Amino acid sequence: MRKPVMIEIEDAPSPAEAAPIEDAPLGEERLEGRAMQIATRLGARRTSPIVRFFWRATVALVGFLISVALWRFIDGLFATHPILGWIGTGLVAAFALAALLIAAREIAAFSRLARLDKVHKEVSEALTTDDLSRARKVVTHVSGLYAARPEMDWARKRLAERSDEVLDTETLMGLAEAELMAPLDAAARLEIEAAARTVATVTAIVPLALADVFTALTANLRMIRRIAEIYGGRAGSLGSIRLARTVMTHLVATGAVAAGDDLIETVTGGHLVSKLSRRFGEGVINGALTARVGIAALEVCRPMPFRKLQKPRVTNLIGRSLTGVFGKKDD
Repeated sequence: MRKPVMIEIEDAPSPAEAAPIEDAPLGEERLEGRAMQIATRLGARRTSPIVRFFWRATVALVGFLISVALWRFIDGLFATHPILGWIGTGLVAAFALAALLIAAREIAAFSRLARLDKVHKEVSEALTTDDLSRARKVVTHVSGLYAARPEMDWARKRLAERSDEVLDTETLMGLAEAELMAPLDAAARLEIEAAARTVATVTAIVPLALADVFTALTANLRMIRRIAEIYGGRAGSLGSIRLARTVMTHLVATGAVAAGDDLIETVTGGHLVSKLSRRFGEGVINGALTARVGIAALEVCRPMPFRKLQKPRVTNLIGRSLTGVFGKKDD
């Protein structure tokens, strides 16, 4: 059996002489907006056809079983207590009526979203063809979206008075955008800023696991729904989910949810909180990504593309939304 061999190394450094390991400064750690990236990918994820088939079959089976159970229950009540049978029949009828009303509301919501998509395509085609008569019809359709909203009466009246003086398509469409879209854009910006503020604050302050992801999901869904309502596409529950999936899919496909340290520099100009606290830096990143989602939702729901008016920028939105939360504006 061989004996162990010991090799001596001259001038070997001592462990005590090794340089200490220094932690990277907080401001230099990579911040990715984890909560918003998870929320966005959850919203954009599509279920497989097999899973959809499973859930549809499950809903059909459960509905059938409930219907049979109700039928037997009501039939038994009529056999033993006719008065209770009539009461049960009335309650079932009320439930069926409520279900029909909810279904009708969801169908109406989908039709409103489809109308927005149709008007948006008409605007794009009118700008492409440069047909003045067609453009006037399209402007009438856009104005008609807000005929039932009293706060838009002044803008619609002003557009109607000035549109007859315009003799080219580009100017007419620009006038319609300036008169009709400007107040709606302002309201949509407020919704985006509020959502960004909520997501950033919860991320920075609440230490509970997954609380930031839950807040990001709910705040973004509510923001997308409110933006759709502002532009005339009020969505129901199913319509909101479909609209949110469309927005999230677009963001994931274009890589707009990828964020890094450069985003903080762009958004906050190297804000002090991003260097003092990693969690505050994550809050700023999540707020900025929420603003990106809001801008994408604005582009999807807006019946007219941005041409005359300037599209909102993340830096401006996040700067206004986080004022007073992580710092103050310079005087």
